[in-house]
Amino acid sequence: MSSFATLRHPAFRLLLLGRTVNTLGSTFAPIALAFAVLDLTGSASDLGLVVGTRTIANVVFLLFGGVLADRLPRHLLMVGASAVAAVTQGAIAGLVLTHSATIPLIIALSAVNGMVSAVSMPASSALLPQTVPADERQQANALNRLSFNGAAVIGAPVAGIVVGTVGPGWGIAVDAVTFVLAGICFALLRVPEVAEKTVEARKNIFADLLTGWAEFRSRTWLWVVVAGFCVFNACWGGGLNVLGPVVANDTIGRRAWGFVVAAQTVGMILGALVAMRLRLHRLLFFGTACTALMALPVAALGIAPNVAVLLGVAFVAGVGLEQFGVAWETTMQEHIPPDKLARVYSYDMLGSFIAIPVGEIVAGPVAEAVGVESALVGAAALILLSVLAMLSSRDVRQLRHRLPERSGVPMEELPT
Repeated sequence: MSSFATLRHPAFRLLLLGRTVNTLGSTFAPIALAFAVLDLTGSASDLGLVVGTRTIANVVFLLFGGVLADRLPRHLLMVGASAVAAVTQGAIAGLVLTHSATIPLIIALSAVNGMVSAVSMPASSALLPQTVPADERQQANALNRLSFNGAAVIGAPVAGIVVGTVGPGWGIAVDAVTFVLAGICFALLRVPEVAEKTVEARKNIFADLLTGWAEFRSRTWLWVVVAGFCVFNACWGGGLNVLGPVVANDTIGRRAWGFVVAAQTVGMILGALVAMRLRLHRLLFFGTACTALMALPVAALGIAPNVAVLLGVAFVAGVGLEQFGVAWETTMQEHIPPDKLARVYSYDMLGSFIAIPVGEIVAGPVAEAVGVESALVGAAALILLSVLAMLSSRDVRQLRHRLPERSGVPMEELPT
C-alpha cells in the first residue's frame, strides 16, 4: 500500500487540511507572543506566567473536552473551538498592535484560548481514526504529522522574520486568521458517528469520566508513559518555551530562533517519512527510546548557544520526536475502544501536560537563582531520566503493535 493512499479519503483530506492550516498559524503564536511579552516588560517571569496560565486553563478543561468529544460530533466541536480561538487571538493581536496590551489582559485572553484548545485537542486526535480504515492508521498518523510539520517549517522562519521586522502583533494576527480557515475545513468534514452503547449514552459527565479513567489505568504502558512525560514536558516547556527565547534574545537573535524552531520541524518531517514505513512489532518501545534525543537542544541552549549547534541538535531531536509521536498515536488508536478514545486521550493529555505550566512558571525564577546555563543543563538531565524511567517498564518495552495483514496472517491473530 502506498504511504499516501490515505489521501483518497475525503474526510481525511479535510481533517489534514484544517490541522495543517491551523498549524501554519500556530507556529507564529509562541514566537510572537513570547517577544510581545518581552517587549512589554522584558521579564522571563512574566513570560512564564503568560504561557503557564494558558497551559493551566488547558489542563483544567481537558477532561471535560474529552467527555464532550465522546458525546458530540467531534468535527463540530472543532468548528466552535476554532471560532473562539480566532476571536481570542485576534483580540491579543489588536491589543499589541494598538499598544494597549497589559500582562493581565494577555493572561486572561490566553486562558480562554487554553480552554477552547482543551475542547479541540481530544476531538481532533480521536477524529482521525474515523476518517481512515484501521489498517491505514499508522500511515495516516505519519502523513498527518508530516503535513502540519511541513507547514511549521514554513511558518517558523517566516514568523521570526515577521516578528523581527514588523512586530509580534502581526504574527499573532496571522494565527487568528488561520483559525478561521481551519474552522471552515472542519465544518465541511463528514464522518460516520461513533456508535455509543445505550447504557453509556445515559451516563452523566462524572460517570463518563470514571469510565475513561478505568480505561486509562487498566493499561500499564499507557499510564507509565504519561507519567514519564509529565516530567519530560515540564522540563521541555520551561527550557524551550521560556528560557529558549531569553537565551536567543541575548545571543543568536530573534530571527535565528525562528530558524532553530524550523530546524526541529524539518527533522520531524524526515522522522514522519521514516515512521510511515516502519514495520515494528515493538513500535512503542522504539518511539519512546527515540525521545532521549529531545534532551540535546535543551542542553545545547545552556552549553553552546550558537546557531550551527542549535540547528543541528534541533534537527536530530525532531527526527526522534516524530518516531514517538506516530508510535503513540497509532498505539492509542489501536488499543483503546473508539467510543472511549477521546476520554482516554484527555487523560493522556492531562497527565502529560499537567506539569508544563509548573515548568514554564518556575523556569524564570530558577534561572534567576542558579543561572540560565545551570537551569537548562539540569532540565536536559531530567529529560533523560524520565525516558529511562519509561523504558524500565516491561509493558512499554514489550507491547506488540498489530501489523497490517501480511502473508495471509490477519491482524487480530498477531500477539498483543
